[in-house]
Amino acid sequence: VPKKLVTTVSGCADDALAGLVACNPGLRLLQGHRVVLRSDLPAIRGRVALLSGGGSGHEPAHAGYVGKGMLTGVVAGAVFASPSVGSVLAAIRAVAQAGAAGILLIVKNYTGDRLNFGMALERARAEGADVRMVVVGDDCAFTPPGKAGRRGICGTVLIHKVAGALAEAGASLDEIEKKVMAASKVMGTLGLSLSPCSIPGSKPSFQLAEDEMELGLGIHGEAGVRRMKVLPADKAVETMLKHMTDPSNASHLSLTPGSSVVLMVNNLGGLSCLELGIVAGAAVRCLENRGIRIARALVGSFMTALEMAGVSLTLLLVDEELVRLIDAKTTAMAWPNILAGPVTTRREEVPAPIEAPRKPQDETGIGPGTVRVQRVLERVCSTLLDMQDKLNELDRGAGDGDCGHTHARAAQAIREWMCSRPLPAAPAQLLSALADVLLEQMGGSSGVLYGLFLTAAAQSLRGRSDSPAWADAMDAGIEAMQRYGGAAPGDRTMLDSLFAAAQALHSLRSPSADPLQVLAAAVQSAEAAAEATRHMEAGAGRASYIRSSRLEQPDPGAVAVAAVLGAVLE
Repeated sequence: VPKKLVTTVSGCADDALAGLVACNPGLRLLQGHRVVLRSDLPAIRGRVALLSGGGSGHEPAHAGYVGKGMLTGVVAGAVFASPSVGSVLAAIRAVAQAGAAGILLIVKNYTGDRLNFGMALERARAEGADVRMVVVGDDCAFTPPGKAGRRGICGTVLIHKVAGALAEAGASLDEIEKKVMAASKVMGTLGLSLSPCSIPGSKPSFQLAEDEMELGLGIHGEAGVRRMKVLPADKAVETMLKHMTDPSNASHLSLTPGSSVVLMVNNLGGLSCLELGIVAGAAVRCLENRGIRIARALVGSFMTALEMAGVSLTLLLVDEELVRLIDAKTTAMAWPNILAGPVTTRREEVPAPIEAPRKPQDETGIGPGTVRVQRVLERVCSTLLDMQDKLNELDRGAGDGDCGHTHARAAQAIREWMCSRPLPAAPAQLLSALADVLLEQMGGSSGVLYGLFLTAAAQSLRGRSDSPAWADAMDAGIEAMQRYGGAAPGDRTMLDSLFAAAQALHSLRSPSADPLQVLAAAVQSAEAAAEATRHMEAGAGRASYIRSSRLEQPDPGAVAVAAVLGAVLE
């Protein structure tokens, strides 16, 4: 049985509605019934009331569509079960007593829903209520027309919206019924699923192989029209639209170039939102290529089938009036808050900002000899390339095993950069340029951390290159790494080696210091600190998610930093 937070089906429909009402001040439960009504019920006096409903398990349908400008109320059944006649009748009476000028029941085309809503309608009429019923069948799955007719699925939500906007504008029951019937005749929906769904406490209703998907499933897990191998999103969407609009399919939707549609891309409950966005883009592209104008697109979870990993596409052919009704304001919580405007993949992009021109290199001539710098950088690069496998091995215990690759990438990038242009003479510009190279080419967190370190260090070297300036630069770089990286000395990161070296470099601030001796001491301190990380517990970085007993090796970042410093000194 699939894992769920709800282990039994009994009571879950009531609990779900109670949760929705608790979180939404615009909703109220009808005492003794599984019925949700608008909290401002007196506002419907003199207007047409709209009631809908069906089995639970399709959330946010239908209670999410109760609100001003949409439904007046809904009647919910248990999971995947029609609501009772008694509850439907109680809902009709509640809105009739609130002074509704006629009541329209919007029902999805399933035998149980038609029977229960129909029975309640007959009883309400006998009591003198003016009640009508519209049955929505928008499913385009079945090629031969079955006796049961087309199933009512996600397109029903668009019917709620159109009817709700008309009722809010004061339209009569006759007008609403006529316009809603006309809209439902030019609408089609088709589902596609990668997985079954399961009622809490039960096994899935069917199985799909790892590499299979099913076209035309119902929203209760009923069989579709065909199974096929899993296709990528754009091909899957093409297959769906082809089936929906195929003239040989008795339940097809006629779509001619130049038509205007509202597109609904509906998550059947278990598809990731990432995939849903990709499907939506593919659907817009596919329709545009056929010469269809997409007046509006709604993307989200509108009518689900519990946790089914799938998607349905709904197309409603629209004229200007229907678009206005879709755009009309509603307080229903599950209706998306979208801007009125056409849908296209050809939107103009915001132009990229213009980078400020670089300051002229006014600091040339001071600083270390370029040949020496080139030699040092070449040593650093070959050291890192030689250590690639060792660093990867150290990283496997604590991270994703790519520390060596990342540092090797940096070494290659620095080599290419040195070959491509003369090196800046001023230390500040040299470090800034190195920061740019690493940020662009190194990748990983290390690239950003080195970039931060070098950028901040470069600031300290602006216009100076005396020994104390290098101590300041080291401190500034470490401070920037700590500020954004969140690590501190002792957290078993590259910072441990850097920090140890920086402490030793503080001696550069004394006038009598011998820079080479200080550098040698700094390298020794860095190497000792890197080795000491072997016994530390990781406090930051990816390794901090791993139990310390499994980290018997020194930290690869700390080892790399110590090696870089060693190469500089050689």
